Parts: sequence; structure tokens; C-alpha cells
Amino acid sequence: MSTFTPATKMKVGVVGATGMVGQRFLTLLDNHPYFEVVALAASPRSAGKTYEEAVGSRWKMKTPMPEHCKSMIVFDAEADIEKMKELCSFVFCAVDMKKDEIRALEEKYAKAEIPVVSNNSAHRWTPDVPMVVPEINPEHLAVIEAQRARLGTKRGFIAVKPNCSIQSYVPALTPLLKYKPTLVVATTYQAISGAGKTFKEWPEMIDNVIPYIGGEEEKSEQEPLRVWGRVENGEIVKADPTTGAAPLITTQCIRVPVTDGHTAAVFVKFENKPTKEEILEAWANFKGLPQEMELPHAPAQFITYFEEDNRPQAALDRDIYGGMGVTVGRLREDSYFDYKFVGLSHNTLRGAAGGAVLIAELLYRQGYFD
Repeated sequence: MSTFTPATKMKVGVVGATGMVGQRFLTLLDNHPYFEVVALAASPRSAGKTYEEAVGSRWKMKTPMPEHCKSMIVFDAEADIEKMKELCSFVFCAVDMKKDEIRALEEKYAKAEIPVVSNNSAHRWTPDVPMVVPEINPEHLAVIEAQRARLGTKRGFIAVKPNCSIQSYVPALTPLLKYKPTLVVATTYQAISGAGKTFKEWPEMIDNVIPYIGGEEEKSEQEPLRVWGRVENGEIVKADPTTGAAPLITTQCIRVPVTDGHTAAVFVKFENKPTKEEILEAWANFKGLPQEMELPHAPAQFITYFEEDNRPQAALDRDIYGGMGVTVGRLREDSYFDYKFVGLSHNTLRGAAGGAVLIAELLYRQGYFD
């Protein structure tokens, strides 16, 4: 638990508050030690209603709707930016719109001097927008200075989190980069909440597997290279597998009948093959700034390894450290690749809203919201 307690909480807003990820933001921010939710925004059809009226029967979280949010009047995400600015020091964004519309909307907030911490994918490849897993590449936040220069802002900027699918295997691969992995094959088995659905809304997923998720395989193969990249001349340059800076990654992404939790079956080949003991030690010792700074949503142990042959399991292990930890199991040598293992992460916590909240906690402690 964090030992840092601010004198006053920073006032924040949630844009796209009525959707599944927006709802998750509200549950995570309820009684947060750094942040206080003071404004909610969504589509024009929700604007002007109380949050409870706007959501109606569509509340998808297992925990109840936070009481202080129920009577808040929902703003129009685009038309009421100035009102949001009056109330908020920064916003979380999780809107359901076309990518070009999201890019435009998030830039409007940033240019209005409202920093944006986004769950959306629209700006993940904007060269001067950091896409961060706080334990892995916090140094990418330095590109914000160049982004502000481009946008002409003093406070405003956009920071994003990566796709939920990569959180189940990129954390496990990162401490192994020193052994120069050359090829990674990963198959992800992704929960229905990744599509913003429940079984009640998506009954055709019961007793079913769908071997395709639009756009997911490209994200799963390319986004790790950006996370492992570097800041150069005011932009993020992704790691290049042809130079040995990162492995070549190929993936398949499959939708499975699981509520929450993305599982990955991973095969990896190394230039300098480590021993099994060296891999386990690397995982056990892997930590980053969130652990060192004791950020509120930082898992005490970033990667947890299970010795049991039947772990990790989504139902048993997705909620480890409040859903912010990553679990790994079944590490063993392979007849063609060097090693294979199974990884698991909670897709709407570590992989979505929780990951964005952890980014915001890091930005706050490093002074980017000042």
C-alpha cells in the first residue's frame, strides 16, 4: 500500500463513463487516495441525465455503482469540453467511437489544456504519444514534452495504454530480453469482456469459441515492439526485430467463453538460451517504478509463477493483486522452440481501466499533471 498521501485529491473526469470500461474506471477510482471523480461525460443521448438514469440496466460491474456518481449529471463528451475543463485537472477516456473521431476528441481535450489518459487505441501509434506499461517503459513519458510542443499546450497531452491482449505475455517476455529472444509465437484466448460484453448480452458465446477478433492479431504482434522501443528526436521509435532489438512475434487471437481474463500460450526461441532457473529468477525479481514508488494500484509482485501444472486459471488467478498482477505457469522446454509457457492477465483491470489508472498514478507522482 502506498505511503504517499496528498494533502488534497486531484479532481478528475471520466469521458465515456457509461460503457463497460468507463464503469470499471468509476469502481477503481471510488475512494482513490490521489483522485476524486467530479465529472462524467458520454454521448449526446446520455447528456443531461443523471449517471444512474443514463446507465439504467446496463451496469455491468459485480460491485455496485458508486453512490456519489449516481446523481451526477452527465456531460456531452464533445460539446461540454469547457465545462469539463472548469471541473477537472485531467480526464480518463474510454469512448466508443470511430478511431478518427476518438483521435480528434482526445486532441480537443489536450488542446483545451486537459491531459488525457486514454484506454482507447486511436493514438497508440501517434509518434509523440506514449503508450505505456508503467513497469516496462515509463521512460517513454518523456516524449510528452515534444507532444506538447506540437499541440501548442502547456499542460495538455495524451498518454495511452496498450492493447489488453499483450498484457498476458509481454510482461513475462520483458525481463528475458537480455537473453535475446528471436522468435515468439503466442496464441491468446480472450474473454468476452474484451468485447464489452456479458453472457447475457452475448448468449451465442456460451459453449462456443470464435477463432477471430478483428484487428487483434496485428495489435498483438506490433504493439510490443513499440512498448520495447525508445524515445528519439521527440517520438517513439519501435524496436526492430531485424536488428535483434526485439523478437519477431506472430500471434493468433481467439475469443473464448470466459467472463474476464486473457490467457496466452507462448513459445519462444532465444539467441542466448537461459536456463529454466534463470527465467524463474528473472520473473520473480521483475519490478518497476510502480513497485518502487508503491503506487496505489501497483501489484506488490508484478509476475507470479505457479508450479502447479493446471495454473494459471482465469477463474482462480485473474484477480491476483486486485487484478493488476500477471500470472505465469507451465514453463518447460520445447522440442522446436527453446521454451513454452502460459500467461494470464485480467483484461479489464491490468489490461484496460486498471492499467490506465496506474499510468495516471505514475504521471501524477512524476509531476506531469502540474
